[in-house]
Amino acid sequence: MIDLKVLVSEPEKVRESFKKRNNDKLISALDQVIELDKKRRSGLQEVEVLKARRNEASAQISQLKKNKQDDSVILEEMKAVSKKIKELDEAVSEIQNELNRFLLEFPNIADVSVPSGSSSEQNIEVKRWGDPQTFSFPVRSHDEIGEKSGVLDFKKAGEVTGARFVFLKGLAARMEMGLIQFMYQTHIKAGYEPIIPPFIVNRDSLTGTGQLPKFEEDVFKLEKVDYFLTPTAEVPVTNYHRNEILEERALPKHYVAYSPCFRSEAGSYGKDTKGLKRQHQFNKVELVKFTRPENSMSELESMLESAEKILQLLKLPYRVILLCGGDMGFSATKTYDIEVWSPFIKGYMEISSCSNCTDFQARRANIRFRDTASGKVQFVHTLNGSGLAVGRTLLAIMENYQLEDGTFEIPGVLKPYI
Repeated sequence: MIDLKVLVSEPEKVRESFKKRNNDKLISALDQVIELDKKRRSGLQEVEVLKARRNEASAQISQLKKNKQDDSVILEEMKAVSKKIKELDEAVSEIQNELNRFLLEFPNIADVSVPSGSSSEQNIEVKRWGDPQTFSFPVRSHDEIGEKSGVLDFKKAGEVTGARFVFLKGLAARMEMGLIQFMYQTHIKAGYEPIIPPFIVNRDSLTGTGQLPKFEEDVFKLEKVDYFLTPTAEVPVTNYHRNEILEERALPKHYVAYSPCFRSEAGSYGKDTKGLKRQHQFNKVELVKFTRPENSMSELESMLESAEKILQLLKLPYRVILLCGGDMGFSATKTYDIEVWSPFIKGYMEISSCSNCTDFQARRANIRFRDTASGKVQFVHTLNGSGLAVGRTLLAIMENYQLEDGTFEIPGVLKPYI
């Protein structure tokens, strides 16, 4: 949630951010918020004047009673004043509720380093690592390799559940579990604290990280209870410290979390429907950080390095992309995507997204820290990133390590975990 004070005191900064996100509706809504806040402040000022008059009248009534004089005129006036105060309080409360609805719909302010743009076409490539392998035989897709090897079964999953689900069998199942352990151990060595969160979250948690109310169609809701299947471990882990005041010495906090992720993929029908790339259920190892505001950008760079390290150890070629405003997530102020090489499509595909959310999620979830020197309480900055999406990592291994006979090799670094 953007600080209302920033919205009304620095509107041009916010407008520029919304332009980067290529969203004219947000700019129009910003003007409405500014007008609503003027009405709110005007109402509050009027209430203060009336309350001051009521306090003054109270003293006058007391004096009149003491002198045994008639106080009926002032009493009648105070009835009208009290009625007006009640009406204004209700009006201000209604305006505040409307403001809150707007604030929940506004995305985070884009960092100055984020390029303007409406789609991935305006993203900027930051760097590449590794050279894509050349093959002396026709390259197969991972789903063809998996079905030929008998380790991926989409047909049976479709019968048991539906489209965009898979049975992992034999070596694929062992590799999936091995990859999770490999990622966990690598991130633990880098200083992340391991955590396994609940895989079901409540509405407040999804609101805290920014998925609700705007993106409710993207998550799976449970019937009869206001619970949801988590779309990413970012949600429960970020909310682990909801409504807390952390001590400065406890920062930064670095967590590595495993969870299955569940996404409806609303609006993506017909896109990447084959294979492991876009499933309704997939495993992910997530990195989450809580930091002091002044350190969050450097923490983003180190989080990116942590995610890159996994691909480097697996010797999978990749590139890093800085997302433009229009392609960036709702809660993020700056995002890097890591895209791994896919030999079959002869291009790169997203395998990780690392974002600095500044105080946007912390305001929604009320996560603060106490500065030791000043004693002042302020909001932390939160960051999150895939470290990595496990299914897509398996996909990349199957394609990059494929053999002519339709099987594939296991990366050396992964063998101890299998």
